[in-house]
Amino acid sequence: MKNEAEYMAVQNELSQKISLCDSFEIDELETAAGVDLAYWKKGDDEYAVCCIVVIDIKTHEVIEKKHFSGRIDVPYMPGFLAFRELPLVLKTVELLEVKPDIYVFDGNGYLHPRHMGIATHASFYLDKPTIGIAKTYFRADRKTDFIMPENEAGSYTDIVIEGEIYGRALRTHKDVKPVFVSVGNNITIDTACKLAMMLTDKESHIPIPTRLADLETHLEREAEKNK
Repeated sequence: MKNEAEYMAVQNELSQKISLCDSFEIDELETAAGVDLAYWKKGDDEYAVCCIVVIDIKTHEVIEKKHFSGRIDVPYMPGFLAFRELPLVLKTVELLEVKPDIYVFDGNGYLHPRHMGIATHASFYLDKPTIGIAKTYFRADRKTDFIMPENEAGSYTDIVIEGEIYGRALRTHKDVKPVFVSVGNNITIDTACKLAMMLTDKESHIPIPTRLADLETHLEREAEKNK
């Protein structure tokens, strides 16, 4: 088990390799995978399940769903969540028969103290562009708040910390709370927000892949807890 200093060294090394440019043409993307995890405890042990839902970007049809559960051996430390979640994410990815063109994480990417949220960290093992879309706001510097975007679908405000854009507060529908979009890797913030809008339907302000993955994690968690 590594300590916090070793985890930080890994993050600092990987953060130097982040690309904030599109590695693809958006019209070429066909499939998107939503990724989420849910936790529970059994006695003194902590467990989690990762669910990945792959959808067709244009039709929003679900193509594939996979999940993998296991014990979590890394203790919770703020800023180092990826080290807890990544092993289960990669195990679930191995189960996929369809290899998605882009991964959308229920969480953050560049919006992180060292720009190394789960969406960014995982990208170095997935070899695909990634996006982080969070339902709640994370203060990457523990003090900077976001500015509420205008009440129109597609409106956004940049989350700027010390002159750098860490992410965006994006309103996917009128009269709903914004979601918080950040680059994972190999994508621009503009394209990340455009995809977030493309992947959202009338049922929810949360993009379909992560919403479905979230629902699946809750179902699988209950099933695992009842075993």
